[in-house]
Amino acid sequence: MKKLIRPLLYTLASFLLVMIVLFSVYAQRDIPVEKLKLKYAQSPSKFLPLMSMQVHYRDEGNPNDPSPLILIHGTSSSLNTWDSVVKIITSNPKNKKRIIRFDLPAFGLTGPNPENDYGGPYYVNFVDSFLNVLQIKKCTISGNSGGGGIAWQYAVAHPEKVNKLILLDPTGYPQKNEKGSLGFKIASLPVINNLMLFITPKSLIKKSLEAVFYDKSFVTEATVTRYHELLLSAGNRRATLSLFKSRRPLNPNEIKSIQQPTLIIWGEQDQLISVDNAYLFKQDIKNSQLFILPNVGHIPMEESYLKVANAIQSFINQ
Repeated sequence: MKKLIRPLLYTLASFLLVMIVLFSVYAQRDIPVEKLKLKYAQSPSKFLPLMSMQVHYRDEGNPNDPSPLILIHGTSSSLNTWDSVVKIITSNPKNKKRIIRFDLPAFGLTGPNPENDYGGPYYVNFVDSFLNVLQIKKCTISGNSGGGGIAWQYAVAHPEKVNKLILLDPTGYPQKNEKGSLGFKIASLPVINNLMLFITPKSLIKKSLEAVFYDKSFVTEATVTRYHELLLSAGNRRATLSLFKSRRPLNPNEIKSIQQPTLIIWGEQDQLISVDNAYLFKQDIKNSQLFILPNVGHIPMEESYLKVANAIQSFINQ
């Protein structure tokens, strides 16, 4: 019996030693949101009390626009992903659009929601509540990745409030053989994913972003730092983990009910959601246009912001 116990104790002791070393070297504390506000909530950032949260948002452009452009970021991102696109559109002297973007619950400076609910219906309700508080009755809604999934689900749930729809590499159909990002893979692994609550090295974020961008020159130190610091914002890691644990497949049959004019933008080299999905969206949304961007990855509004901004402006002005 002792011969069996000793190797087991040795293995357990070795495992504990490795864990202690990992935590001492790589463990990182949450960053207080008030500290991050000093860096990421400069003008024109505002905060809106909503659903027991302080929602970080930016409202720019023409305040008299009756149908604003709403921009929704993707999973593990923030409203900052739209910075370059918004700058191009708002700096155009002919621009007449009001552009509103926000950090979704679980991400950016908005952070976790008290209900710990990150399903599709919750996010649709959040978007609707946000727009109601701002007294927006009609809009053009756009989203990237998971935010694109929220955008089309909102258009399905509230068709009377959506004039046009813009989707950039959105979720919607079952994934097939996409490579994915390292961070997303770890977050989807039972048990192991809990380590990300304490150990989230900057190198992991960099490796994940290298799978997101086709042109690796966009994976700059500033970009990696932004994604890393906002992930470490108090409560965001735990909220993101809850999102991955509770994630449910979307119903692609609902996409066929979309009637609004829709612009579909897709990075041809997307490793997270294959460009094959672009053609499925084009097929199922009858009143749609498809714009494929060669040599672009999963977040075209960062990697090809000029083409994306021009495509959005052209579509809106049609």
